[in-house]
Amino acid sequence: MNDEAITLTPQQLIRKRAAGEPVEPGAPPQAQQHIINVLLENSMGALIRVVNMFSARGFNIDSVTVGVTDDPTVSRMCIVTRGNDRVISQIIRQLNRLVDTIEVDDVTGTDFVERELCMIKVRCTGDKRSEVLQINEIFRGRVVDVTRDILALEIVGPTRKVDAFVNLMRMHGIEEVARSGRVAMQRAPQPIRGEI
Repeated sequence: MNDEAITLTPQQLIRKRAAGEPVEPGAPPQAQQHIINVLLENSMGALIRVVNMFSARGFNIDSVTVGVTDDPTVSRMCIVTRGNDRVISQIIRQLNRLVDTIEVDDVTGTDFVERELCMIKVRCTGDKRSEVLQINEIFRGRVVDVTRDILALEIVGPTRKVDAFVNLMRMHGIEEVARSGRVAMQRAPQPIRGEI
């Protein structure tokens, strides 16, 4: 450890580590992936204002999904981005300042359910075809198109499951991959015993 790290108090070290900030000078910050849900007015230009905010501030978007909610005047946007606690809190503040924003919620530290849709074309013939179909069945995927040389498969699940499936398909020869991006929703709170 060098002199600057030694001069930090234990509380400062804990705070810096919790925020994903480097403790040692010159060390890169530890950015974590965050899932942020944004409820927006379903108006023309709302999506572009959010994307422009990210672009203007130099924040990166790993994935973004948008769709109308049960109320046709409101859209839900699920943004996956990376950053330390300071960057994420700045993103949330900036999102809350946008005109069309109704509510902003970082679900990363909560109990949530996530799903992603992936469609993948795999080149396979003969014996390879049965192996690909077995892997697809294990992952509870669906066959959505078949030709003589190519299978088009669909899989829905958490991102880790989709990543594992895509990695297994690489050895069979992937022709094309299309992924929807993550959609996340907080789980409903569980009742405490005796409340029911």
